[in-house]
Amino acid sequence: MNQKLYGWDDTIVALATAPGLAAIGVIRLSGKKAFEIIDQLFPSKKISLQSSRTIHVGILKDANESIDEVVVSLFKGPKSYTGEDSIEISCHGSPFIQEQIINTCIKYGARLAKPGEFTQRAFLNGKLDLTQAESVADLIASNSKASQKTALHNIRGGFSLELKEMREQLIQFAALIELELDFATEDVEFADRGKFYALIEQMQLSSERLIHSFQLGNVIKNGVSVAIIGKPNAGKSTLLNCLMNEERAIVSEIPGTTRDTIEEVININGVVFRLIDTAGIRSNSEDAIENIGIEKSYGKMRSADIVLYIFDVNTLTASDLLLQEKLFLEEGIQYLLIANKTDVVSSQKVEEGTQSFVSISARENKGIDFLKDALYQKTVNATINADNTIITNARHLQALLEIKKSLVSIKDGLDQKISGDLLAIEIRTCLFHLGDITGEVTNEDKLDYIFSKFCIGK
Repeated sequence: MNQKLYGWDDTIVALATAPGLAAIGVIRLSGKKAFEIIDQLFPSKKISLQSSRTIHVGILKDANESIDEVVVSLFKGPKSYTGEDSIEISCHGSPFIQEQIINTCIKYGARLAKPGEFTQRAFLNGKLDLTQAESVADLIASNSKASQKTALHNIRGGFSLELKEMREQLIQFAALIELELDFATEDVEFADRGKFYALIEQMQLSSERLIHSFQLGNVIKNGVSVAIIGKPNAGKSTLLNCLMNEERAIVSEIPGTTRDTIEEVININGVVFRLIDTAGIRSNSEDAIENIGIEKSYGKMRSADIVLYIFDVNTLTASDLLLQEKLFLEEGIQYLLIANKTDVVSSQKVEEGTQSFVSISARENKGIDFLKDALYQKTVNATINADNTIITNARHLQALLEIKKSLVSIKDGLDQKISGDLLAIEIRTCLFHLGDITGEVTNEDKLDYIFSKFCIGK
């Protein structure tokens, strides 16, 4: 894919590090004028004559005015991230200095890069396929070990390799079936229908596995929202403080202390869990502000991935608990029952008839590790392996669902022994959706949308 087709044969510049005060900042310059521009700014030596993948220290100047002492890293195309001549300027982390350098590069022929344009050029120049390019953004946004592992696996081509193998095998059979059309009058078969049928079944299993992985992938990428729900003084805020291992929420014996939701984040086994402490739920409050908090609690309960329903074993009866469970089941809410204050009275006080629950003492910080494990098993329940492909991108999921439909149509066509020309149409449809994921089949508008979600400078 040639970026000239997209009108991108110019030179771009952008700050690659986060804006603001820092020890250093990195400015990227990429395109056909990259070396011409740096030669004008770096008078101590002619950078364009230096070897690729070398670094050079000196004063960056605009005419006779010194801007900063910098380190210039040099990458000659096509052996660079973008596939073009590229420069990285490591300067001091003053926003004023960074802006001066960028403006000077623009003065000598560059333009400011759009979001994700460096990676988009890498894709257009064949350095990455589209799934790898999208994984770059996922890696930048990773906030846990699990999301880091998944993004790295896809950047290294794990997902791409699976799709490439599927696509190549399908193309081979498509070519043979279309060849048969040239010899239609002779009634010959070049494609072994038995082997083709087995391939389609194998591809169905692979696509089903990838589609199924999206549920885990969504958890890895976005985390798990956990609403801590219960009656006033059940120990919700104390539990939040235990899970956070700090005094994050105000704890008091006064019912209705928590008026608004409090949200915090913890990491369990490499997965992010977003904890939401809510106002205590009761039906007889005369406090208007508390009632607003209770309504918000119900809203958080319904929107959360899982609810931790915490109850005081000293005050809640089994019948009350069964009514609460019935509500969760009727509304399709995933939940864990948490029996709190077991340091005061044994949890055996809760009568038989309820589903299993986790016994804790939030005040004594007992049972918290067991609760974390139960929470992880209830929501994730998987070993996140760096060698497994896990789908985290909704665009990929949609294309895989279309691939699944195409494979069913191909298989039905083989069962019904439809003609080769009709079978070829179904195969081309499947190939289109495979190519849509990796970028073999795409358009400029779709690319602009995908890369617009990247940060500037990447």
